[in-house]
Amino acid sequence: MNGILIVDDHRLLRETMREILQLEGLPVVGDTGDGTSAVALARQTQPSVVLLDVEMPGHFPVETVRRLRHVAPRSRVIVLTMHDDQQLIRQMLQAGVAAYLHKSVSRANLVGAIRSAAHENEPQVTVTISRPVAVGVSDADGGDSGPLSQRELEVLTLVGQALSNRQIASRLSITEGTVKRHMRNVFRKLGASSRLDAVNRGIAADLIPAARSGRTWRPAAAFS
Repeated sequence: MNGILIVDDHRLLRETMREILQLEGLPVVGDTGDGTSAVALARQTQPSVVLLDVEMPGHFPVETVRRLRHVAPRSRVIVLTMHDDQQLIRQMLQAGVAAYLHKSVSRANLVGAIRSAAHENEPQVTVTISRPVAVGVSDADGGDSGPLSQRELEVLTLVGQALSNRQIASRLSITEGTVKRHMRNVFRKLGASSRLDAVNRGIAADLIPAARSGRTWRPAAAFS
């Protein structure tokens, strides 16, 4: 095992976690309190497992997971959270996390999840959430509100930059009708009622980046 990277904005929690893991014979290669430095440390140390807190301020957890998997493709990411969020769980599983653990998880279960994730060929994903949330995730996965496709994310990102349907079509080399079709899918999947609502929901779910500060978002074209 190459070791474990701990990512949490609370220093005391990081230190406590380090002590627990070391007592269990699990090496820790580093710890940090933000997503950006976590990616840099992961690139440098190539840990077997990254323990990632998703509630850090100024942090886009799904994007951080993707960046971690890009710079350290052999590392397995275990998400730690205080909340049962159906949408975030789906996004994290789609991003390829090895485990999604509530912070109320027992020490034994945490260590077990880490040991399991550290085995490269281990196919299982560990998730500790409440039963109602688990049912909700399962229902949503089998329904009409699945994840946005790559093209839908591209279209929504450009909508967030206040581009019109015509401008988006030109940028992506597709027709305006195709742009509208993608936006209808985005509306349905996000439960949005307008372009602005879709953008806000996309940002809140860490699907697309927030607009640059100081810029006012204005809908550039009607949806239909």
